[in-house]
Formats: sequence, C-alpha cells, structure tokens
Amino acid sequence: MPIICYQLIRFKDFWSIKLEIAVLNGKTTKIEELDNSWLNYGTYFGDGVYEVIRSYNGKIFAMDDHMIRLKASLEAIEMEHVNVDAVHKQILSAFDSAGIKNAKIYMQITRGCGIRSHFLDKNMRPDVLIMVENLPDATDQKTNGIKVITYPDLRWKRCDIKSLNLLANVMATRAAQKKGGGEAILVSEQGFITEGAGSSFYTIFDNKIWTTPLNENILPSVSRKYVLKAASELGIGIVEEHVKAADASKAKEMLIGVTTRDVVGIVEFDGQQIGDGKVGKITRMLEKQFAEYTK
Repeated sequence: MPIICYQLIRFKDFWSIKLEIAVLNGKTTKIEELDNSWLNYGTYFGDGVYEVIRSYNGKIFAMDDHMIRLKASLEAIEMEHVNVDAVHKQILSAFDSAGIKNAKIYMQITRGCGIRSHFLDKNMRPDVLIMVENLPDATDQKTNGIKVITYPDLRWKRCDIKSLNLLANVMATRAAQKKGGGEAILVSEQGFITEGAGSSFYTIFDNKIWTTPLNENILPSVSRKYVLKAASELGIGIVEEHVKAADASKAKEMLIGVTTRDVVGIVEFDGQQIGDGKVGKITRMLEKQFAEYTK
C-alpha cells in the first residue's frame, strides 16, 4: 500500500507540472517562457509607483521635487532595494540620449517579476522603466480653456501615494472625453471636490485661490506647489479648504495644474459657463508667473 500511494503522488505531481501553462492571446505556452512583463507585480496588482516629469527647452523642470515624492511613495508601499539616486541618473541619461527639448518623461518602478502571489518573495528585485517622449501640444487648451465634468471619486484611500492603481482615474477621464471635456473633477461621497483625475484643481472666489488641503485623499502635486508659490508671489490670497461641487460653478474663475500642461483655465464646469466663458485674468497671471519658474 505505501508503494501505491507513493506512485499516485508522483503521478499527480507529474501532471501538475505539465499543466503549468499560460494562454496569451490564444497561444498556449509554458509559464516560464512568458515574457517577464506578463509576470510583473505591476501587471498583476498595480504594485508600483510612477512619476511624470517634463522639460522646457532642454531643461528638466522640478526634478528634485519629483525625486522627493518618488522616495516618499516607495517608502509608503515598503518597496526596498531601490536606489533613488541611481534612478535619478538613469532619467538624466535617458533624457540626454533622446535629445527632445520639450519632453514628457515617464518613469515607473514595480515590485518585480515572479509567480503571482499576495505574499512577498523577498528575493524579488524591482523593475525600473523610463520612457522619454515628445510632449503633446497643449496650446489650444491653454489659450481657450477647457470644459470639465464632475465624476465620483472611486479611488483608494491613499491617493497621496503616486501608485500605478489608476483605473478609477482612467474611468473618470474617459467619461469626460465622451462629453467633450478636457478633465474630470473628482467628487467625494460627501460632495466635496478632491482633485482632478490627473491634475490639481483650483477655484477663484473673491480674488483668492481655493484648493483642497493636502491629506491622504489627494496627491502632493508638484504643479500644486508651484501654482501656490505663484499665487503667493503675486499677492493672491490662498485658502486651503474643501469646496463642494455644488458651489464650485459659482466661482469667478477655475483652473487646473498638471505637469504636462502646467496651468490651464476652465471655462465650463458640468455644462455651466465659468465667468465670461474665457480664461480668467487671475489664471493668466498664474500662468505667466509659473512660466517664470520653468525658465
């Protein structure tokens, strides 16, 4: 009897090994023959962080700010074995190699590759991806302003971490796109605006700029830092308080801040015209001051 049991176990093990396959786009292959991109924890779980950086006329803007935030995101998800200084150097090298004066630099770090499991393999090492692309032209949006819609904030509770978990953001952006909008403004269950799906958000009331205070519900945006710096240097009052979506359309002006477009005015909010339907005076002042930093 012991011999029979042994043979059954061996037979079972044999077939379990044979059945370790993957079917990718209809093609069957052994799991170990899959490209590592399909075995990546970023693909499985969105287990990773990213940054989007840009350059102006051949010079990268706010690089140190992005690296500080990257380090904070890595620490928040307890991703070890990442040399941020080395990543910094890789970004600079990639940017120099591309030779694009006005570039969008996308960088992501995932937990690494391995068999899918919620438990962590301590031998796993992170994967770093850097892409340098031509920056899309935003002249029309900056000149004429954009339309935005509101959308429920369906994101997880740690939006201060710049993680790869962006499905809720993408859903919101696509909803705005369907309605001819340039951005979706996210609204909490309590009716308060948090931020844009891919931007920081601001309203102008009584010649003061209002924005959501920093907390775990919003990203510590690099653009936000420089928009508020511009407001301060221009003598514009800053109010960091929650604004209800129901009240936002009463604003004199409205704008977003985003790395790839810096300051962009909003001329329509959920179908309602903002101000006179043109990019406002204070928004133009902020845009001009922001441009000074990029030089």
